[in-house]
Amino acid sequence: MTRNGGQLLVECLMNLGASKSFGVPGESYLAVLDALHDTEGKLDFVLCRNEGGAAFMAAAYGKLTGSPGICMVTRGPGATNASIGIHTAMQDSAPMLVFVGQVGTDMKGREAFQELDYRAVFGSMAKWAVEIDEVSRIPEIISRAWTMAVSGRPGPVVIALPEDMLTSLTETAPISGPADIAEPAPSQRATDVTLALLSEAARPVILLGGCNWSASGRAAMQAFAEASDIPVLAAFRYQDQFDNFSGVYAGEAGVGMPPHVKRIIGAADVVLAVNVRFGEMTTDGYTLFDVPEAKQKIVHVHASSDEIGKIYRPELGIIAGPNAFSAVLEPIDGDWAEWREACRADFEISLKAPEQPSPVDMARVTEHLRAVLPDDAILTNGAGNFAVWPNKFYLFGPNAKLLAPQSGAMGYGLPAAIAAKVAHPERRVVCFAGDGDFQMNCQELATAAQAGAAPIVLIVNNGIYGTIRAHQERHYPARVSGTDMISPDFAALARAYGFHGERVEKTADFAAAFERALASDTGAVLDLNVSPEALTPRVTLSQMREAALKAKAD
Repeated sequence: MTRNGGQLLVECLMNLGASKSFGVPGESYLAVLDALHDTEGKLDFVLCRNEGGAAFMAAAYGKLTGSPGICMVTRGPGATNASIGIHTAMQDSAPMLVFVGQVGTDMKGREAFQELDYRAVFGSMAKWAVEIDEVSRIPEIISRAWTMAVSGRPGPVVIALPEDMLTSLTETAPISGPADIAEPAPSQRATDVTLALLSEAARPVILLGGCNWSASGRAAMQAFAEASDIPVLAAFRYQDQFDNFSGVYAGEAGVGMPPHVKRIIGAADVVLAVNVRFGEMTTDGYTLFDVPEAKQKIVHVHASSDEIGKIYRPELGIIAGPNAFSAVLEPIDGDWAEWREACRADFEISLKAPEQPSPVDMARVTEHLRAVLPDDAILTNGAGNFAVWPNKFYLFGPNAKLLAPQSGAMGYGLPAAIAAKVAHPERRVVCFAGDGDFQMNCQELATAAQAGAAPIVLIVNNGIYGTIRAHQERHYPARVSGTDMISPDFAALARAYGFHGERVEKTADFAAAFERALASDTGAVLDLNVSPEALTPRVTLSQMREAALKAKAD
């Protein structure tokens, strides 16, 4: 059968298991768009309003589902707009394929209209950047890109598609399906040494992260930790990978790290680090472990050999996937009950945020959400001080999910919420966004409306770029510059896009407003009147937790 390159590409993606794609159309890949004309209900194209939003959606889709999120953008400006989502997917270790239109092969190297050297631009930002110059190689390269995106440390792959290659005809057959790549498992010796190190520890800790956990892998890790009575910490923004209601869970090692988490890591003598890459936030700026030889004995488990020993020399490095590793762990006996109970008690104290100096108290809002949201809710957020509420004060059970960027990218929350509703239309999705964060991608409300995705968006509106203002007031007091914002009427804007829109002026009004949001079939935006005083240097998260610990001691 004769096909053009666009048709062959789309058939390969469908055979590999892709069912959703996100993008902005462009003349550089018209042949692909034409092939998508006949795939509705099999491989849907979610039409986005900006390539950055599309790339965020694909990154979030990959993080949520474990299957590569598919993003399609045009050459030059389309690709550079999408770069924020590519960078985010890389730092999140989320599988993603980004298809970028390219100038014709006969024009390359002339700085033709919108030409980019994609290998040079994305070579350090993605796991792999490749260009397909020969139509017959589409199945080969797409198969490799898919496998690379999901294996080892998952991440984004960028594939450039020259326009004339996509219109060329070929009789090459599409790839028949994905390769069955077995997750690497630990050797018996590695398992034995791990268990021996933990058994000999006085204060062991499990630190876990990553988005490529299976339900069985999470259950196995939880069963091991609970039976062995070992406290568990989550790496930055991966607290949804372990049941927060478990008696062994002790908190998140992330930005704005709670004092008790720092104390736990500092006091630990053995740290079992599973599927983490020891990023800056999880290590509190690389201060919680000495570089390169930590005083704690580290057992580092990761499917990618590139991560083992990248920053810290482990006592034992194990190249294994998180699920295969967890499956072979057998419970061990140790005298850690007092240690584990203290870790858990400090975590429970940390959940009790004091009253906030704000018309809408986000502490009470978050408490309400914990009470009314279903156990399989999906929460999303972008970047800003507001993210402490879903990240530090919400409890994620075994079915709940968090989509939040390790890259600290503003504007991620709304596209992530749309992707979550596209993937799981039956689940409740709530996006937390600051007023500045929301305006990075608020036009994607039109994408949500067109796709039939209906998340609830909570805008924590304090009229400033809050995180930057906090740093500014700390380092340059009384010299505010460039952080005050004048914003539109967010409720009216939401209604213009077909959403339910409402301004919430005070805490007492939130519960009823949220009920109306839940009842909206088209999604909702609630504009929350939050004072700039809330969670600024005057009332920092660390101070809140220290006050709670002091109250406990008193």
